[in-house]
Amino acid sequence: MRLNKYLSHSGIASRRKAAEIIKNKQVTVNNEIIDHPAYEVKEGDVVRFNGKILKPEKNLVYILMNKPKNVITSLDDEKGRKTVMDLVKNKVKERIYPVGRLDYPTTGLLLLTNDGDLTKKLSHPSHNVPKVYEVTLDKKIKFSDLEQINKGFDLEDGHVKVDWIKIVNESGKILNLEIHMGKNRIVRRIFENFGYKVIKLDRIYYAGLTKKGLKRGWFRHLTEKEIIMLKHFV
Repeated sequence: MRLNKYLSHSGIASRRKAAEIIKNKQVTVNNEIIDHPAYEVKEGDVVRFNGKILKPEKNLVYILMNKPKNVITSLDDEKGRKTVMDLVKNKVKERIYPVGRLDYPTTGLLLLTNDGDLTKKLSHPSHNVPKVYEVTLDKKIKFSDLEQINKGFDLEDGHVKVDWIKIVNESGKILNLEIHMGKNRIVRRIFENFGYKVIKLDRIYYAGLTKKGLKRGWFRHLTEKEIIMLKHFV
């Protein structure tokens, strides 16, 4: 495997950026500085970047799905309902699993992978992974409620703070909000607390990823650039 590809598969950078890193003499192979991106790494070679030993990741899969409504975010369901795994069945040979959850009726972006380290990082509250939702309410939101949600307030299990919230149509029923918190059903509970019912909930942004070009119920593999972005995001 070429050295720049080796760095890329180790999650350091894209191949192009890895080539620059190598030319800047930041990489050693068997304790010898190598500045040629096309250098062929052999089995047993010890590759280091800034002194850290690198290991390329093999057969790791990263899937971005636009989850449809009424699908369970689970490996299986005791009630026999359709799960997100049914949507990738026979299309992805590796055993993957969803990162986090989306409620049964909630739609939108969901990441599935077999990268355990990335899953732990994205799921841990300390990394503050941003998520943006489009929310459709049963009635127009009051300005006073909008202000209170923006300021922050308390629920039974603690304080709630969104990053931002805004109305996106003239009816005042459709809003976008960004939140880092991962509490159970947190977006629905925010509005229920002020007397609103969430008619639709769609996650339109997750950790730097968007739904652009991804139809509801479809999925795609992340690009190399997106994978590098995710790993450096956390």
